[in-house]
Amino acid sequence: MSEKKKKGPRRYAVCITNKDNEASLERNKLYVLLPDRQAEADGLVRVIDEDGEDYLYPADWFVAVEVPKAVQASLLKAS
Repeated sequence: MSEKKKKGPRRYAVCITNKDNEASLERNKLYVLLPDRQAEADGLVRVIDEDGEDYLYPADWFVAVEVPKAVQASLLKAS
């Protein structure tokens, strides 16, 4: 587990492009964003991808979304 992972409210984003990363990211899919201030300062986001691992991707590949609490609860049960 990455030391970048911290407890707290989860943030979510939808992938809008996956250039040359089709095996790791699906376009139009909701992903969990993990806090990583250094990555964000460098224009990146830390995402749990299709392998269940967290990796850095360009921030402009994702659009942050607000997820209703009922959906968040359902997503937490699934993870």
